[in-house]
Parts: sequence; structure tokens; C-alpha cells
Amino acid sequence: MITRGGAQPATAGPAENFTGDVRVQPLFAAEETAQYLGAFVRFQPGARSAWHTHPAGQRLVVTDGIGRTQQEGGPVEEIRAGDVVRCPPGVRHWHGASPTSAMTHLALTGVRDGQAVEWLEHVTDERYDPGRDRP
Repeated sequence: MITRGGAQPATAGPAENFTGDVRVQPLFAAEETAQYLGAFVRFQPGARSAWHTHPAGQRLVVTDGIGRTQQEGGPVEEIRAGDVVRCPPGVRHWHGASPTSAMTHLALTGVRDGQAVEWLEHVTDERYDPGRDRP
């Protein structure tokens, strides 16, 4: 079975889950024989997800641009096209574009008991860009 590219329209990432301009292009949903879903997510410069967790984990494959990610308690790390980010089950994290570059990733997200993600609070500007001088 083939699902053609663009079969599902891209939608704006909801403001309660993202900061900035984010587009989500669903590719496939979880089903009985495959307990994971996939989507391309495009972040414009400065855009990022809120803190969140995945009960069954997630892998991100950066396909374009430069981004940032952080697991709770760890440093903000730069990610680039070709990098693969492992988000372990239940670990708080966020991801998004760098302040000056857009970033696209393929998100492959496990589903457990019908749930793929638990959204939490927004990432502050200070957390997102800790080295930036602020007025």
C-alpha cells in the first residue's frame, strides 16, 4: 500500500504546543500492526516545541537546516541535517529550529495505550537561547 506524498495536508502547529511558526505534515498514523506514527515537522527560525514526553519514545531524523534540542537536565544541543535524536520514553525534552535557521525533521513516535505525546509548559526564551544577551 502506498500513501502519496502530500496526501494529508500540512497544518500549523497549535500555539499551545509550539512557539513560533511550525508546520506539521502527517505521513502515517499508528495502527494495529505498527505502534508508531510519522510526520515531517518544519520549524522556522526561533520556533520550537513546548516541553513534552513520549510514553513509548521518539526518534527525530533531521532532514534540513540547523536546530536545537534539550533533554531535561542536559545542555541545549545543536542538531543538523543527517543527525538522529533519540528521545527515550518518559524523558522531558524539546526541539526546534536555531534562532537563525529553519529546521525540518522526520518524527517517528511510538504509541503506548493510544498515547503518543504528553504536552507540558512552553520553553522560555532564556532556556531556548541561554547565551543571548537580553535587555
